Amino acid sequence: MSALGLSEKLLEIIVCPQCHGDLLPVEAAAPDQDGELVCQGECGLAYPVRDGIPVLLIDEARPTKSE
Repeated sequence: MSALGLSEKLLEIIVCPQCHGDLLPVEAAAPDQDGELVCQGECGLAYPVRDGIPVLLIDEARPTKSE
């Protein structure tokens, strides 16, 4: 297992559903928070990882870049 409890193989194949950019796992700052997968592409959306499951829904993502 790698960061956020996700397998390396999974991290190799999943991409951002918005812009198809690579996703970078980011650990949460506080232990009671979940980590995120942050898009390294154009959109820069951050997708939550809840209980080791990436939630790759655009509606659930939060923006990381100011428009």
